[in-house]
Amino acid sequence: MLRSLWILPLVAACGGPVRPEVAEDPVPLSRLRFNQLALRLNLPLYWIDDANESGAPDPSEIATLAFYASAPRWTESGRFTDAFEDAYAAIQREDGETATSPRLQSVHQELGSVAPTLLHAELGDLPGPHQQFAEAMLQVGSEIDALYALQVGMTALSERVADDPASQSLFRRNWGPQCRSPLTESNPACSAIEGAPKQSVDVYPREMQEERYFCVQLEERADAADLLGPFTVVRADGDSLAAVPYHEAYAPQMGAIAEHLDRAREAIAQDPAEGALVAYLQAAAQAFRDNQWEPADEAWSRMNARNSSWYVRVAPDEVYWDPCSHKAGFHLTFARIDSGSLVWQDRLNPLQQTMEESLASLVDDEVYQARDASFHMPDFIAIVANFGDDRDPFGATIGQSLPNWGPVAEEGRGRTVAMTNLYTDGDSLARRRTTSASLFTEATMAHYTDDSAPGLMSTILHEATHNLGPASEYRVGGRSDEEIFGGGMASMLEELKAQSGALYFVSLLQERGLLTEAQARETYVDSIAWALGHISRGMYTPSGWRKAYSQLSAIQVGFLMNEGVITFDEAAFAANGTDRGAFNLDLERFPDAVGRMMTEVMRIKGAGDKTAAEALAARYVDSDVVPMSLITERHQRQPRASFVFSIVTE
Repeated sequence: MLRSLWILPLVAACGGPVRPEVAEDPVPLSRLRFNQLALRLNLPLYWIDDANESGAPDPSEIATLAFYASAPRWTESGRFTDAFEDAYAAIQREDGETATSPRLQSVHQELGSVAPTLLHAELGDLPGPHQQFAEAMLQVGSEIDALYALQVGMTALSERVADDPASQSLFRRNWGPQCRSPLTESNPACSAIEGAPKQSVDVYPREMQEERYFCVQLEERADAADLLGPFTVVRADGDSLAAVPYHEAYAPQMGAIAEHLDRAREAIAQDPAEGALVAYLQAAAQAFRDNQWEPADEAWSRMNARNSSWYVRVAPDEVYWDPCSHKAGFHLTFARIDSGSLVWQDRLNPLQQTMEESLASLVDDEVYQARDASFHMPDFIAIVANFGDDRDPFGATIGQSLPNWGPVAEEGRGRTVAMTNLYTDGDSLARRRTTSASLFTEATMAHYTDDSAPGLMSTILHEATHNLGPASEYRVGGRSDEEIFGGGMASMLEELKAQSGALYFVSLLQERGLLTEAQARETYVDSIAWALGHISRGMYTPSGWRKAYSQLSAIQVGFLMNEGVITFDEAAFAANGTDRGAFNLDLERFPDAVGRMMTEVMRIKGAGDKTAAEALAARYVDSDVVPMSLITERHQRQPRASFVFSIVTE
């Protein structure tokens, strides 16, 4: 069973030379190559930067990573340890090594296609109660990782992983043996296990998952509502199927999580200012014991950026990991509150009803009528660490609105967050600019910025739109969107609604003086750059399931191309001056076209029009309207971010 281990101080028990000893004439390694090879060797080692431009790592530039099976200490008192010397020599040797089999070659290709990207958290200077709380929450996270590994079917395959470090590393990082990058995910040989066995999730009977369309078969059953409940697993009982609650199916794991939550609550209760967090931790612990998540959601909904210095969400929530998009995956988001959100909350809270009525005005009353809008505008949070379903092999969630079910969601009382410390490092910004300059014309790149504000604004509006229009509680003829569209299509349409809102409401904020024209245009360009990135990841998983963000992005770009506000000229030079074939955005006409797109999405969602939804996907996802191959090729020139974590607790 895979568990996360925490890397505590960045000091070691033994000294060593200031500079690492390597071969007499080593080939200089870039930081990126160093970190990729450390990943390939399954070493919890990261070269942060080259501040002095020496071309080689210095002790102050090294971090030790979490989520590995060991925790070596690489430095002590400003000097390298023997462990680092050995690791550095191994990295130098590995740079010239060639894989011995097609399977291992493909594993190396996958690991070499990523850019390990550091999220570093310093928790050692916290007040005593908060430090004790943080340490207890890291233990909660360790148990969440173990439970999620079981849930996704990783644990069942752990003993079959090849014993080479690259395979071990891929298995650990990817939550299983399959390769996940666009370059390798369709390669049947690319696996951490010889023979590339299929990874069956634990929430459905394994034999059932051998059927390609088993999700559809479940959705069409008379007892589908019971079997596909988000907080249950489906178990075979002879020839029949039964829904088993999570707390029964995973009793030992959930009980351990509850105990650690109790310890976290006892620690933070020493701070009288953290009463809201104490109440949530108590309710969350009980939910892990009885599978009743609504009381925990109620307590969680009463937390905000003004009554706690922490953001904690520990629960089963999102369904994207599930091939059928019905079962909630266990996760822990552990973060510090970024008080910068308070300014935007004060600006946007008065506009909630206006935003709701604006969406409703796009369609007839028979399709959708405005309701009272009352929800939390996004809190800004800085991630300390992600656990379980939160920690993806590639990238990370930059915004989220929860919960997805129950009275808190149905009454618009959930919480929305935007993560402010993701993709803000210099390496990520440089890669994104280089890729964008290969896809946009010079005229469009004039409105591109490295500032994080446009992306943050898009995230705020995306998450707000999840709470507007036909949302989770909306029913058409008494049926939910999952019942109408099926799980995969329903998930994609909800994300399409949210991201279309991220474009649609830009003009409203500009009209209210909250964005300048220049800022509005930067936000449009940033959002399309985001969409092109998701298009590059492919439309379907190797098993044929929809990729929600990729498909919504193809629909948006394709729709706006048909509207003429995004044009692709095969002969035009991109802004980098070398690539031919580039996208140009007519930003003057953008708001009107976005309004027509939002209208179509509202009509489909509000009317429960499955035929129109499938036609929309066929028109832009399953066609050549969008030049997907070209987008993919240019994105694949740059390695994709894969977040790694360093956590210092003393």
